[in-house]
Amino acid sequence: MSYLRSWFSIDTSSSPNNLEPDSSYPKVSLSVPGSFNEEDEDDGSETAGEDDAPPAFPAINSAQRAAASSSSSSDSSRRSSIPTILTDSALMPPPPIPSLATRQPGVPAPKGSSSLLSPMNTTQPPRKPSKREKVALAPGFGPLDWGNLKASGQNLRGVDTLMRIQPSVLKLHNKKDDAWTAINGKVYNITPYLPYHPGGEKELMRVAGRDGTKLFSLTHAWVNADFMLDACLVGFLVPEQSS
Repeated sequence: MSYLRSWFSIDTSSSPNNLEPDSSYPKVSLSVPGSFNEEDEDDGSETAGEDDAPPAFPAINSAQRAAASSSSSSDSSRRSSIPTILTDSALMPPPPIPSLATRQPGVPAPKGSSSLLSPMNTTQPPRKPSKREKVALAPGFGPLDWGNLKASGQNLRGVDTLMRIQPSVLKLHNKKDDAWTAINGKVYNITPYLPYHPGGEKELMRVAGRDGTKLFSLTHAWVNADFMLDACLVGFLVPEQSS
């Protein structure tokens, strides 16, 4: 009982105002939001020695400053690679004007003279290119008429099958009513084409009975003989066989 009485006994000798705080508990300071505390006031003593200049923009270590420095270095290298413009005195002088009045046909120019013209080594005029004369064709014998004749299905070959023709056999067909010729190894019956030839029948008869490849190439190499005389193909030219 004495033990319990010591627990419930209250000491009323000391007033509540004289109670001393227990030093074993930490001191906690409470601050109410919106209240003013003298310790929180900033009097500017910490930044009193700093410079009042505004901060650098962009920052020293920013990506914008790195890009600007790289572009300035590229501009400087580009300016250094631009070639310098030469003055008129540093340029190569123009060639001297050739004295055309003193040059004579057939006499080469002196070795010391400079000229852009080729030297004259002949007094003969240049040869004019030969022109192939055309003849007036009879009505109904133009190129379109020849195309219509080929498309008509008429037998213009004069033979039933293609043959292997020797030069001795080709030589026999040299008449106006029976004319064969060989062009690029193919033998054609040019008899039906004689009145349609733009150069005339006489010019075409020059190759009748022989190989006309060389004359054909010299006269009109741009003409497609295979297309022009495909309906007149007789056979192919083969070497002469010894008996």
